[in-house]
Amino acid sequence: MNLLVVGGGGREHAIIKKLRENPRVETIYALPGNGGIAQDAVCVPEIGVKNIEKIVDFAKSRSIDFAVVAPDDPLALGCVDRLHAAGIPCFGPDAKAARIESSKVFAKTLMKQHGIPTAQYRVFDDPAAALAYLRGGTSFPVVVKADGLALGKGVLIPQNLQEAEAAVKTIMEDRAFGDSGREIVIEEFLTGPEVSVLAFTDGTAIRPMVSSMDHKRAGDNDTGLNTGGMGTVAPNPYYTPEVAQICMETIFLPTLSAMRAEGCPFKGCLYFGLMLTPEGPKVIEYNCRFGDPETQVVLPLLKTDLLTVMQAVENETLGALDVEWTGGTAACVILASGGYPEHYEKGKAIALPDTLPENVTLYHAGDKLEDGRLVTSGGRVLGVTAAAPTLKEALTDAYTAAAAVEFEGKYLRRDIGRRALDALED
Repeated sequence: MNLLVVGGGGREHAIIKKLRENPRVETIYALPGNGGIAQDAVCVPEIGVKNIEKIVDFAKSRSIDFAVVAPDDPLALGCVDRLHAAGIPCFGPDAKAARIESSKVFAKTLMKQHGIPTAQYRVFDDPAAALAYLRGGTSFPVVVKADGLALGKGVLIPQNLQEAEAAVKTIMEDRAFGDSGREIVIEEFLTGPEVSVLAFTDGTAIRPMVSSMDHKRAGDNDTGLNTGGMGTVAPNPYYTPEVAQICMETIFLPTLSAMRAEGCPFKGCLYFGLMLTPEGPKVIEYNCRFGDPETQVVLPLLKTDLLTVMQAVENETLGALDVEWTGGTAACVILASGGYPEHYEKGKAIALPDTLPENVTLYHAGDKLEDGRLVTSGGRVLGVTAAAPTLKEALTDAYTAAAAVEFEGKYLRRDIGRRALDALED
């Protein structure tokens, strides 16, 4: 089989490595891919993820048997719709279903109308109205979200009125996130452990993956700016079987039912960003695709063949498939360019270790090949993932391997998994 994976980051590298385990797979094309992905797939760097027409033309010209559309932008732009129209089976939601991520307003309205637990909120399309609301006795901190896609950075958490006013200006007036800021959602700040749960679904059946814990802030002890994610561990110790059952009954199945009721059944990977509040689990956000870097710790623990699962989702036969997991743990430490998520330099030569332990994998995110050598090309450069029987072992192995990777300005958090370890010891 010839496969196509749309995307070029660490998430896509993890997907490609897992798909390669299937003996039926002959060639995987990555559009655009990156320098490290080129070791595992045929990269086509000249075709970007938003160039839907060229993606479809390429898929037809290479007689692609199955495609995986991984990033949010092409999903929101209807890449799956166009591939299906061209007769190419693929994994991922259509544009209507992708609205669950591409529009925060759509997602919050969906949850309110269908009784899915989430934070209280208000929607604004006028900066003056938003400011009046904030000045009218709002308690802080508060959460301000751009309605549309913003590379995972369109969520601000002002601690006081001054910061909230600046957040509205940044999103709605300065348009820091472009047209994504035409509308905003202002919602209450929830407290409790955060949990990420990715789930395979064919619109009716659902198979949750191993839970995970992301680390969004740039600095140790959850300080600094929000990033796309500085590291992850799986499973999340706060996500007990009891909590999982509550989430299935009050969030997961009701979300699928709500999407069907709205005429946009969701097929693909549905990401649930959850907060385990004192009142019970609530939805912080939905994503319409695999999370990054959650994918880098979840897929290494998948025992069932990934292509088989994805085809079952496409064929709407997931209910007949038993999706199995290894039962182990995994940890991913992100190696970032100094200065990320703000200004950072590119083009720094990357030195990789000659050998790695069998349980360690390097997922390439922001690098490229330049004159035959690997150099940095993004903020998050590499994800160093280790799988092991215990979380302490996985973290030790991941950090040991991370220390063996060198490039100028390399930055990483030193406390990935600390909260998870503390929870396990309690």
